[in-house]
Amino acid sequence: MAMATGLAVAASACSDRSDAKMPPLSMTPSAPGGSASPKAEAAAKEPITLAFAGDTHFHAQLAARLASPRTALGPTIPALKSADFTMVNLETAITTRGTKEPKEFNFRAPATAFTALKAAGIDVVSMANNHGVDFGHVGLVDSLAAIKRSGYPVVGIGKNAAEAYKPYYATVKGTRLAVIGATQVLDDNLIAGWTATDDHAGLASAKNAPRLVQEVRKARKQADAVIVYLHWGQEMNACPLPRQKHLAAQLSRAGADIIVGGHAHVPLGGGYWHGSYIDYGMGNFFFYAASGRTADTGILQLTLNGRKVTKAQWRPGTISGGVPRLLTGTARVQGLAKWNALRRCTGLSATPDTA
Repeated sequence: MAMATGLAVAASACSDRSDAKMPPLSMTPSAPGGSASPKAEAAAKEPITLAFAGDTHFHAQLAARLASPRTALGPTIPALKSADFTMVNLETAITTRGTKEPKEFNFRAPATAFTALKAAGIDVVSMANNHGVDFGHVGLVDSLAAIKRSGYPVVGIGKNAAEAYKPYYATVKGTRLAVIGATQVLDDNLIAGWTATDDHAGLASAKNAPRLVQEVRKARKQADAVIVYLHWGQEMNACPLPRQKHLAAQLSRAGADIIVGGHAHVPLGGGYWHGSYIDYGMGNFFFYAASGRTADTGILQLTLNGRKVTKAQWRPGTISGGVPRLLTGTARVQGLAKWNALRRCTGLSATPDTA
């Protein structure tokens, strides 16, 4: 049985899962100070599968799908549930109130979004992104309250920096995971108001690289494997920016075993680098405005054995009407080839033994 402890805001995770996805997550109390005892269980580890997908929200036409939350995420639900542990980026404020922040796009959803995510087999989300506080202070207060009330695991947001950077811990088939969320993308005019500090609610900022590195090093001592989910990159740029590569190297050296993320609205390449697995961008996933290149999507499935990613598989898909569907047949082969070609500008390796 998998066990989870500690998350960015909620004191306990909402853990009952559909029988279609096993083993379920269950909660154990956190150790004093909010950190669980390292490797508290001596259970034998076995390989586990992790699934990651990109930007997800319930904006525009997707809002109506929350009327049936158990099926809201559509045909990819079986693929999300098939992994032992699944994560996406939740790119929205969780509120029905507040005032739009001065930016081009503003996304929000009611708290039933958490019901839909849970029903889809998603174990944890990051809200550290450039839409997490789209409806200002009121929306942020509502988001934090909804997270606490639901108990749904969320990283990258909190009532202060300690909560925002705090990892979510889960034990899956004997492997203890630590998951951290942070954003490298914030509008210049909103950085001060959106960034969590010692006495200010907000998001975990990857712009404060020393703080993020410190949190990874701390998590390294508590977990078998450390996962960092980042919001980073440049919109519509299918190659990682120098600042992405620099941050990935810092986090890898600090002990991050898996570094994934999104923001560009198109997929970027993934691969191995000095013992870590890095995916620079998974594109949109459950996203209202996707067409052409921005409709390219997929699920990254990793096999983890201890700290080592022994297998990486991209399951390509396409978005229609905001809803992702996995490709099959010739379209799947073409989608996979397209994704593998994205690795050329990343400096990453397709196989772990040559990384």
